[in-house]
Amino acid sequence: MKHRYLPMTEEDKKAMLDTIGVSSVDELFSDIPEKVRFKGEYNIKAAKSETSLMKELFKMASRNADFKRNVSFLGAGVYDHYMPVIVDHVISRSEFYTAYTPYQPEISQGELQAIFEFQTMICELTGMDVANSSMYDGGTALAEAAMLSAGHTKRKKILVSGAVHPESKEVLKTYAKGQYLEVIEVPVNNGVTDIEALKGLANDEIAAVIVQYPNFFGRIEPLKELEEIIHANKSLFVVSSNPLSLGVLTPPGKFGADIVIGDAQPFGIPAAFGGPHCGYFAVTTKLMRKVPGRLVGQTTDDQGRRGFVLTLQAREQHIRRDKATSNICSNQALNALAASVAMTALGKKGVREMAAANLQKAHYAKLAFKEAGFEVVYDGYSFNEFVVKLNKPVKEINQKLLQKGIIGGYDLGRDYPELANHMLVAVTEQRSQEEIDTLVKEVGDLNA
Repeated sequence: MKHRYLPMTEEDKKAMLDTIGVSSVDELFSDIPEKVRFKGEYNIKAAKSETSLMKELFKMASRNADFKRNVSFLGAGVYDHYMPVIVDHVISRSEFYTAYTPYQPEISQGELQAIFEFQTMICELTGMDVANSSMYDGGTALAEAAMLSAGHTKRKKILVSGAVHPESKEVLKTYAKGQYLEVIEVPVNNGVTDIEALKGLANDEIAAVIVQYPNFFGRIEPLKELEEIIHANKSLFVVSSNPLSLGVLTPPGKFGADIVIGDAQPFGIPAAFGGPHCGYFAVTTKLMRKVPGRLVGQTTDDQGRRGFVLTLQAREQHIRRDKATSNICSNQALNALAASVAMTALGKKGVREMAAANLQKAHYAKLAFKEAGFEVVYDGYSFNEFVVKLNKPVKEINQKLLQKGIIGGYDLGRDYPELANHMLVAVTEQRSQEEIDTLVKEVGDLNA
């Protein structure tokens, strides 16, 4: 063969043409009129040898600012966290990375058990009763939570906090348009959901109120106060949460949340230029039969041995069709497995210690910025992110930081015009005191 990465030989091609009864590829497409066929040359590079191609691709890849060669303070939903080495070892096993839908339990017990363990650990973290086998990502999980709420309550309005991730809000609006739902944004006050504004907007027409915990600005929302307002109108309380933060924060389930969703990326899943990641979706028992996607259940066979099966699929669109509560009937099993392996390797104590390290190091960085003369906006309880006000555009400072091997924080002016020159800084357990001090010094010099 000319190129080993092309899957078909000339003999393969001839055999297929003979089977369908045509003599050539041109004859195969003879029904397409000559006048609409493309006769020229495509404006693409000429084919290269494998060696030359690999050199070119590696050269292109080296232009990426990755976490291995740069110190990252960029978060906003995707973080640089410790990933146990065992994660890649397990998910690289062929029985996992080639697995798809485990509809045949008799040959899928390993995959099914892995998903079941993921569901169990998500329930333990969130304080909820039931979790599904995973969603595409945190944004789609949030939108699906809104759709479930509207279907369950038979109401057409969704309240979403202005402190929810802006990309998740856009996904929500896209979903809502197809279902003819009205999305209303609740204002933010000092970096958290405005309680008084929520009181004014909450009524018996609201299907759900969605908040983020910790929110997009890194602040900790007062879930107890929010829950009382939300449930007074029999609306559903939806909380989008960073699962790692729940190693130190009180789980949303303890505050009466009806649905808890989020992204499992902090556990063993690389940033990967924004995805693919792995959403999670957890609910109370009363909503169990309306959960989107699929659930794995534990059972016993006719000999009393423990086994695992897909269960409660009746809500999926391939069975209920137009009566389904969701059009999702897939999941991110491989990334869910990565998250499960990471959580198992860390253990309960490890997750708690890792979360505490995020909390402590972010607090140290926040104090360091203050001592350097910066204004830390929305100063208050936070997890591993906080907002710093600068004198110059964040984009300009980040470009210069990158030249020094530092990936700076998120430019909030991209999504909030009123927050131009405000940087969202993320500090994870990966950052050392020296790296934090260097960031503060470099930003200080560039901001002068």
